Amino acid sequence: MDLGLAGRRALVTGAGKGVDLGDWEATERALGGVGPVDLLVNNAAVALLQPFLEVTKEACDTSFDVNLRAVIQVSQIVARGLIARGARGAIVNVSSQASQRALTNHSVYCATKGAMDMLTKVMALELGPHKIRVNTVNPTVVMTPMGKANWSDPLKAKAMLDRIPLGRFAEVQNVVDVILFLLSDQSSMTTGSAVPVDGGFLAT
Repeated sequence: MDLGLAGRRALVTGAGKGVDLGDWEATERALGGVGPVDLLVNNAAVALLQPFLEVTKEACDTSFDVNLRAVIQVSQIVARGLIARGARGAIVNVSSQASQRALTNHSVYCATKGAMDMLTKVMALELGPHKIRVNTVNPTVVMTPMGKANWSDPLKAKAMLDRIPLGRFAEVQNVVDVILFLLSDQSSMTTGSAVPVDGGFLAT
């Protein structure tokens, strides 16, 4: 299937080492000369897990800076460039099933992802007239280094797996496939949507 992505320029945040997206000024400097971007994937995230009564200011600040504020900033830079060029574009924000379900010790993480889902809807509303589509992909636990670190306890993992009808966590490629679809012309009428990649978790 031709996804219509050939020749289009993409930027993926959180891909390898680079700028500290929690630093507004450093991000502005780093992306100032990045050149034309047609497709954006906001993938950078931190998951600082603490019981609600033990949540720290540092965890709040870091989580909201990286998981939400950076999405706003990077998306503004890319969207302004698209509008200035009169070009159509697509933005995919990598959210989580945690945006729609409460998870123990995930209060700040759930809050940032819930905020991301609503931010995405507002972005879709305001950027749609400029031919820029914005969606989220909402995975279950994905077997990235962060996923493995936070879900390596077999008892904790079993409790989550028991809530997933397909009985397994997601692999990175499962999420990539949906992201590519949302960036592509195959989803040209889709914007403001949250697409689960969760093995049925949100259906239960």
